[in-house]
Amino acid sequence: MFNSSTIQAILVCQGAEYQAVCRGLSRITGSTPSVIPIPVGVENTYTHLQKSQDIKNILNHPQSKVLVMGLCGSLQPQYQVGDIIVYADCIYQENTGKTLVYECDATLTGSLQQCLPQAAVVKAFTSDRMIWLSTEKRQLGQILAADVVDMEGFAVLKFFNSTGVRVGMVRVVSDGCDRNLPNLNSTLNSDGSLKPLSLAIGMLKQPIAATRLVRGALQGLQVLEQVTTCLFHSSRSCPSVEDSR
Repeated sequence: MFNSSTIQAILVCQGAEYQAVCRGLSRITGSTPSVIPIPVGVENTYTHLQKSQDIKNILNHPQSKVLVMGLCGSLQPQYQVGDIIVYADCIYQENTGKTLVYECDATLTGSLQQCLPQAAVVKAFTSDRMIWLSTEKRQLGQILAADVVDMEGFAVLKFFNSTGVRVGMVRVVSDGCDRNLPNLNSTLNSDGSLKPLSLAIGMLKQPIAATRLVRGALQGLQVLEQVTTCLFHSSRSCPSVEDSR
């Protein structure tokens, strides 16, 4: 069974996702793990982990467990906005076309699945850019046999590989594979932060897609907050997938 007291830290994307996880933990009385914000993007995340003093402290305890939380996008039609996802592994495609894979800790994944019986255990694809076209999402899902997409998971698993630190991942779907999103790739700074003005312009240029993105994100963040509380609360009163949609 999932033992939340053994989780030393939660890694979550800076910004709204980080805030949702912190809100979820704020409902917990007693000790909770530290929450470490990470930037968007594979290279940004890996570099950040190498430099972070918080991460160095974790590495000083080789039996540590960390949990990666946040949002993800669906690459398969059966995974819809609000669905809770537990990762089995993450794959990444290099520029050469070679596909690499790192697995989450199997024992931790199993205990997360027990605590979140409504969650699907999936194969994730980590992308170095935002996948915004629905046609590309479905194509990637078919070619890679992947279920969801994010921009950080593989980097975390790669960093902690062979360190003795066990990694589990729980995310919530915030956009489906059946609709386009705004193309916001140009709104990312080199450090993984967002350019506010570019973001606003990009959203205004594609208002329907932008509305869809915002609605999905808000729904996903609400479920993420609930799941965080659930995982670290003794009552284990978790939201159902149906209730979260």
